[in-house]
Amino acid sequence: MGNPQNQLAVVTGASSGIGLELAKIAAEKGYDLVIAADEDDIDLAAEILRSIGVSVDAMQVDLSTKEGAADFARFITDKGQPVDILIANAGRGLGKSFLDQDLNQALDVVDTNVTGTIALIHTVGNDMRARGSGKILITGSIAGFIPGTYQAVYNGAKAFLNSFSFALRHELKDTGVSVTCLMPGATETRFFERADMLDTEVGQSEKDDPADVAKAGFDALMKNEGDIVAGWKNKLQTVMANVTPAGVLAEQHAKMAAPGTTKR
Repeated sequence: MGNPQNQLAVVTGASSGIGLELAKIAAEKGYDLVIAADEDDIDLAAEILRSIGVSVDAMQVDLSTKEGAADFARFITDKGQPVDILIANAGRGLGKSFLDQDLNQALDVVDTNVTGTIALIHTVGNDMRARGSGKILITGSIAGFIPGTYQAVYNGAKAFLNSFSFALRHELKDTGVSVTCLMPGATETRFFERADMLDTEVGQSEKDDPADVAKAGFDALMKNEGDIVAGWKNKLQTVMANVTPAGVLAEQHAKMAAPGTTKR
């Protein structure tokens, strides 16, 4: 059990990258933590976070399934504290053209980004609504504004999350529960390695600092803002995406995400 005076934050995808940085911020602000990821590194992340001085419970779990999300929800309940903040950050990417991808891996992108995310939010969100308080941060992406040539499934999944976040926010606007969508651009994490995209232009390009992205997202969450695009370049990109034909965007995305286009 954590300090009964502390509030509780739940963070998925917290083993590294943006998720770990978001968990660090929550810990530094005195939140007890329940964290999850599908990697062994989640235990190392828990040790890092405990060193900040809060209670941390960690679970290695596959959140790409409703069953995994349900198991994690029970793990949260065992903490014995209401969830004040839910940070739904777990996600997965996959590069290369859709027909060349392994179908099971492509479906896992959908299930991790979408199925597991909305299953967990459905459970925790209902508890928050019944209590009349709570904050939800969903990690979408600026990729959701752009047809993702050579990342078609990932960008489509992020488009779903962006849209879902805005809709859920309005459904909950009079309940005491807020929803914020964090929309990063390319960020210096293990994403591109895991997505097999290190041989692409975007995979080799300079990227945003995950700590900066996490701070922007957490600040927006605390202010009850509906969405936040981290970084001025990414803000400009989303503005341009809203006025650029989809075919042009798809062609532009191909140039940066096509396999084997690395400029060494």
